[in-house]
Amino acid sequence: MSDAFNSPFIVFAASLFVQCLAAYCGYLLRPKERSAGTAAPGDLDTIHAAALTLLGLIIGFTFSMAVGRYDQRKNYEEEEANAIGTEYSRADLLPGDTAAKVRSLLSKYINQRIKFYVIRDQRRIGQIDADTAVLQNELWSTASRAAVAQPTPAMALVVSGMNDVLNSQGYTQAAWLNRIPIGAWALMEAIAIACNLLLGYKLVGRGTRVLFILPMITSIAFFLIADIDSPRRGVIRVIPQNLILQAQAMKAQ
Repeated sequence: MSDAFNSPFIVFAASLFVQCLAAYCGYLLRPKERSAGTAAPGDLDTIHAAALTLLGLIIGFTFSMAVGRYDQRKNYEEEEANAIGTEYSRADLLPGDTAAKVRSLLSKYINQRIKFYVIRDQRRIGQIDADTAVLQNELWSTASRAAVAQPTPAMALVVSGMNDVLNSQGYTQAAWLNRIPIGAWALMEAIAIACNLLLGYKLVGRGTRVLFILPMITSIAFFLIADIDSPRRGVIRVIPQNLILQAQAMKAQ
């Protein structure tokens, strides 16, 4: 995903500029004799209304896509918290020293997962991912060694829980990478440009202030979609409430 679409503010500014330019270009291309007060042809009004309807439907569909991805990120955050909490409890099944080590690693691990959600700096995210991978390797090797040394149903339960912890992080990562395709953005913007061209072309009179109304409305809609779709740069983000609560519960135990 391009960095431009990671920032809803860039999407808003670029969309507003391009659509205002399109509306003004349409205004410059309109027949000069209509400026005296002659209305635009009825067929043109029909085409413009149909284009606006299509634009509204596509914006609604894209908004639904963004909301679905946002809900998916929230659900996986909850699943991560549940998996870590369950494995923290199952650590009681391990031998004393191994259990203490697993609990300590899980406490560090959940702090890394919280940082993944709250930190916006992409350079720090790379370090967080690296630290998370190291902790995952330590957690798995510790649990697998205990299971090999003592192959009992209880150890199998511990290993299964650790597998859930590691898998939940992968599901979360996939959900954060699942974004609205750039092609969908390009097609939606192209329809918006066409609507604004028609708006300028069929404008009656010399006043141009009305040309900026439709670009502003559609740009705000694009901003909202990009904001919800952007997991890290937007105003609307997934807050790791479940992970934070689980971390607090683990400290209290």
